[in-house]
Amino acid sequence: MHMKRSIFAVALGVASTALALGLGPIPAAAAAAVQTAPSSAAGSGSVHRGLPLAPHISAPYIDVTAVGDLATLSATSGSKYLTLAFLQTEAQGSCTVYWAGDTSKPVSVSTYGAQIAQIRKRGGDVIPSFGGYSADTTNTEIADSCTDVHKIAQAYERVITTYNVTRLDFDIEADSLSNPAGVDRRNKAILEVEKWAASHRRLVEIVYTLPSTPQGLAPSGLAVLQSAAKNRAPVAGVNIMTFDYWDGQTHDMVKDAETAATGLLAQMKQTIAPRSSNASLWRRIGVTQMNGIDDFGTEETLTVAQAGEFIAWASAHKLGAVSFWALQRDNGSCPGVKGSNVCSGVAQSDWAFSRAFAAFNSWWY
Repeated sequence: MHMKRSIFAVALGVASTALALGLGPIPAAAAAAVQTAPSSAAGSGSVHRGLPLAPHISAPYIDVTAVGDLATLSATSGSKYLTLAFLQTEAQGSCTVYWAGDTSKPVSVSTYGAQIAQIRKRGGDVIPSFGGYSADTTNTEIADSCTDVHKIAQAYERVITTYNVTRLDFDIEADSLSNPAGVDRRNKAILEVEKWAASHRRLVEIVYTLPSTPQGLAPSGLAVLQSAAKNRAPVAGVNIMTFDYWDGQTHDMVKDAETAATGLLAQMKQTIAPRSSNASLWRRIGVTQMNGIDDFGTEETLTVAQAGEFIAWASAHKLGAVSFWALQRDNGSCPGVKGSNVCSGVAQSDWAFSRAFAAFNSWWY
């Protein structure tokens, strides 16, 4: 990934109407009915269907190319939920996604299926993520690569049925934000997936990850919300990436996350959720931080102590999700190094950020 920035939680199928209206999660009985319904697409090439995610979770991102066994890492770090980065096409023009664009890692039970099953046995789950900085700058993010909306939707559906997940994440940043045709196709595909999910009685949430400023979404990110509203894509929430501001300023990464989320709430009211209350919108907002020193440098550093402060704020405001980029960075092996993919750049014990963020799962509103 490189830069990670925000989340659209788009409720699909049975859940979409309630979430789009800001009514919160669907009732437990309805969720159970959705999850026990048969799937015509799953068949023998899928893993056991996951349960609906909790209404508030911590789900750190993890670069699947940089680690070994996902289930072991989840257990060792104490990160119950994982966001798996990234799914993208092999080359521009393709409509087929692979893990990290690697054709040897197709969307298949043989790729990560057993590890996902082990995570679920421990009460956790995973969120597959599409896009990311590399894909978004090489035209291999599927909605940029593929010009057929139906094929884009089918790619999303294949991931859902293969891994039986209830949430997808779309990490849309960099060049993908300046491709209005791709933005439009993506939102049209979301609407198609919603109709598919409803016909198969599936609960699915789609999460868009978008860049942020300390005041909320930049114009390019706001345009994604405007497109979603225009295309009637049922957006249930937005999770912003509050780092890599690249403005040359020294930032308090907690305070700036707070003002960014507050600005986002107003932007959601202006676009996708004009009738929603502030309380319901906070439940539809997530925030993704970068643990340690981000790509810009020490001026943008989140310490372990600040992580605890941030989680206390997120819990008090009843956010729907928190995350950080990335789990494989959660160690103190490279003090002072900025933007490393394998260490945080700050002095810390192993999994210190994971423990701080995992406390969010224990807050009950």
